[in-house]
Amino acid sequence: MLRIPVRALGAAFGVLLLASCAGQRAYHEGNALLAQDQVAAGLAKYREAVAADPGNAQYRTAFLAARDKAATRLILQAENAMAAGQPEEALGAWRRVLAFDPANERARAGLRQVEADRRHAGMLDAARAAFERKEYDIARHKLAAILTERPSHEAARLLQIEVDAAASAAPTGEAALAASFRKPISLEFRDAPLKQIFEIVSRHSGLNFIFDKDVKADARSSIFLKNSTVEAAVYYLLMTNQLERQVMDGNTILIYPNVPAKLKEYQEMTVKTFFLANAEAKNIANTFKTILKARDVVVDEKLNLVILRDSPEAVKVATQLVALQDVPEPEVMLEVEVLEIKRSSIMDLGIAWPRALSFAPLAGLDGEPVTISQLRNLNQNNVMVDGAVATVNANKADGDSNTLANPRIRVRNKEKAKVVIGEKIPNISATVSSGVGGFASETPNYVDVGLTLNVEPTIYLNNEVGIRISLEVSTLGEAVTTRSGSVAYRIGTRSATTLLQLKDGENQVLAGLISNEDRSSGSKVPGFGDLPVLGRLFGSTRDQTDRTEIVLSITPHLVRTVQRPAASASEFGAGTEASFRRRPDSTARAPVQLPLTSTSAGRPAPANGAAAPAPATERPFSVPPSQLPSAPPSGSPQSVPPGAQQPVIQVTPVPTPPPSTQ
Repeated sequence: MLRIPVRALGAAFGVLLLASCAGQRAYHEGNALLAQDQVAAGLAKYREAVAADPGNAQYRTAFLAARDKAATRLILQAENAMAAGQPEEALGAWRRVLAFDPANERARAGLRQVEADRRHAGMLDAARAAFERKEYDIARHKLAAILTERPSHEAARLLQIEVDAAASAAPTGEAALAASFRKPISLEFRDAPLKQIFEIVSRHSGLNFIFDKDVKADARSSIFLKNSTVEAAVYYLLMTNQLERQVMDGNTILIYPNVPAKLKEYQEMTVKTFFLANAEAKNIANTFKTILKARDVVVDEKLNLVILRDSPEAVKVATQLVALQDVPEPEVMLEVEVLEIKRSSIMDLGIAWPRALSFAPLAGLDGEPVTISQLRNLNQNNVMVDGAVATVNANKADGDSNTLANPRIRVRNKEKAKVVIGEKIPNISATVSSGVGGFASETPNYVDVGLTLNVEPTIYLNNEVGIRISLEVSTLGEAVTTRSGSVAYRIGTRSATTLLQLKDGENQVLAGLISNEDRSSGSKVPGFGDLPVLGRLFGSTRDQTDRTEIVLSITPHLVRTVQRPAASASEFGAGTEASFRRRPDSTARAPVQLPLTSTSAGRPAPANGAAAPAPATERPFSVPPSQLPSAPPSGSPQSVPPGAQQPVIQVTPVPTPPPSTQ
């Protein structure tokens, strides 16, 4: 037998007693600190109490409840501060939460939100500065980055509307080449080598053009552009010569043949993930496959996102399509009032005469039965009369009752809503199994008795709501017992189904579901009871009238209506069937003055047809005649008028003068 020393038992008991006292003391100190709103210190004391006495459920429950309550309160304060535009106060509240609950995901998400807000504010300032400098491509790029991360950023959305309104309908090219692409230029070439035309454009714009080995060196092209841009010139040269381009860096463009093999080799692909807030991922994917003919589309229905891999131009079109579809569903609040009016009237008037009289001899005092000899001596003294009772009825009862149901239902567009007000009545049905020795089983089937309302709204662009309504009012009748002992009920039903179209806030009342029931019953003395007036003295009549009417009143209130997108967002260019690259900006430029044949701006034209000398403030662009192809004379380069803000360059091939025949 194992013997434990008494001294060891006393020491162990003392340790347990001290731990219990320490835990209780820490628990009370934690209560006091929490009462003073010192959350972190109070929870620390609770932790000490739990560590001192791990088996105490009270300490652990108090710690968890206090931690969750404090976290919820501080997170709510932080969210209100963020809504009020006070990020520093929200940041302090979230940090307090993480001080006593480092694993709180909502607080961590709040810190990430503050960091994202600061980053978005910097990007928004950069986009606004680019917008003021009229660098619309850079502004669009910054705003697109903000709205991709946070589609509900109101300031970015409003600035994007301003940028789209100020910029041209179509983009002007890649942001890195926007400055060079916007340079004005005029070209006149007839049947000139293609590479030489690109060389002239390169000298004027500062862009570098490199050519794939399969681009034909002897290809010739004709182009006549006036008051256009470098981007337009490059676009039309590529389009008319079955070529395509690839941007290599900020000022270098690769030119290659527009054939499938070269497109696979040179065309870069972009992968973009669309996080959807309202639209369903599978619907967006179907749009991409139908409109963009995209094959590399991945749908994640759990996260409600779509991943697209395609060319940058196709991704831009996909972004615009998602902006059109990923919008909140319209909703409507239906204010319904159902009124059931019951009126009943009962008239009971007359004299209820006895229907029958019964005569019986009086039994003897000793309780012996009456004998035949005694019947011979019957007279008015020993015959008992039963049922000789007449009742005078003069009663009228009226009753009115109203049953009111006033539900308010919020429904999304083209979704069904159902309201049931009443009770479920069991109908017992018996089932007898076939065969010898079969047994019977009873199954209860519950039937809704009362008010059942089904609505399905359709919200239109003109703030009207189409509502499909189905109303059914049922009443419980008498019970019916079948031969097998099952109990069923007679149920009276009144129903109405209709389709309405109402404006926002318009009220409509549907009535007419009326039930009238008249009952008349009476008891009369034959013959005398049929007399016109005196018949009331020889009979009693009961007249009962019941009238029930159902009135339905419905009023729709739009909570969120269908938003019609802007014209620039609902209709935009999408390139050609073979390419999603859209044509460049065709905004009219300052007119370029054509070569002069007479005096212009007060300067005489040279007699030999050469270009007029430019003023000292202008720097016209010219090409040596030896570098231009031979072509019929079409004029000479002409400088820009002195009043123009930015010189517009006209490049015109000048042929070498033919040798003299003298």
